[in-house]
Amino acid sequence: MEPILKKNEIVNLLTAISEGRVSLDLDEAGQQVPNLESSAIDLFNLTHIEGEQFRVPNFDIILDIFCRTYSTSMTNKLQRTFSITRTKLESSEFQLFFKNKDNLGAIGIIDMSPLKYGALIIFDPTLSFSLIEIMLGASSELESLQLERKLTTIELLVLKSLFIDACRDIDKAFSQLLELKSSVIKLENNSRLVSIVEPETEVIVGTFMAKVGDISGEINLIFPFSTLEPLRDILKKLLSVSKANKSNWYDVIEEEILELPTVITALSGAVNLSISQLLELKKGDILDLDYDPNSPLKVLVENQHTFDAVPGTHNGKKAISLTGMSK
Repeated sequence: MEPILKKNEIVNLLTAISEGRVSLDLDEAGQQVPNLESSAIDLFNLTHIEGEQFRVPNFDIILDIFCRTYSTSMTNKLQRTFSITRTKLESSEFQLFFKNKDNLGAIGIIDMSPLKYGALIIFDPTLSFSLIEIMLGASSELESLQLERKLTTIELLVLKSLFIDACRDIDKAFSQLLELKSSVIKLENNSRLVSIVEPETEVIVGTFMAKVGDISGEINLIFPFSTLEPLRDILKKLLSVSKANKSNWYDVIEEEILELPTVITALSGAVNLSISQLLELKKGDILDLDYDPNSPLKVLVENQHTFDAVPGTHNGKKAISLTGMSK
């Protein structure tokens, strides 16, 4: 005869079932499946973890902001359309990351004042040599360069301005956390000369794919965990309601718009010619411009009449002096 449960035992059993402490499932043999240990989680504070040691919440958001700003900087500087996307975020020991990597291309040692230990920015060899060719005026149809040698000191100096731009964009990415003043301490081509921390120190490694035309290569950002540890609490709150109400997107878009290049033209006159008249032009011909020397010049911003100005000279060079907005 089965034992009869008392009233308080029935109440305790029903409570345990409703709380999930007692399983109602049976295995194939008809035996009750043992209940697994569980713990509550906060779905609104989950962090994306790609490595067992990774312990910096929401840091992927900062790196994604860096992707966008650095893509714009590279595009503006080199007049080629660059795209940079994050492909990996993981943690590793500092020494293990460099293991079996004899040629890493260009390595920038970065100071991230006021944070400790700084960081590293690494362009792989293919990207490094291709960027050098582009900066020296290579054709837009350039193919990826695969050179089996280390970068020279002169080649590192050519790339230095790109590392300086990366520092500025790192500062922008971190601006919603704190004010950074990053700078390039040194450029190296040998990984054995960039020991910014002890070999066994944990580092956070962000890997990015940079593409321009048919050329592609990797960029690595390496941050010692001790550099980012002071920011953990701030990063945890990055997606909280209080932060959302103080969204930084408007400021980011406004800053990027202010960096867009524009073309300004001082127009003294214009003349309309047919194709046949244009083909008949020869040395010595005089073209009458629709221009009154006593009237202000038209200053065009992206072909739109925006200002008026008067011509003159300044420090021995031709110049214009703005007299006001156009009407």
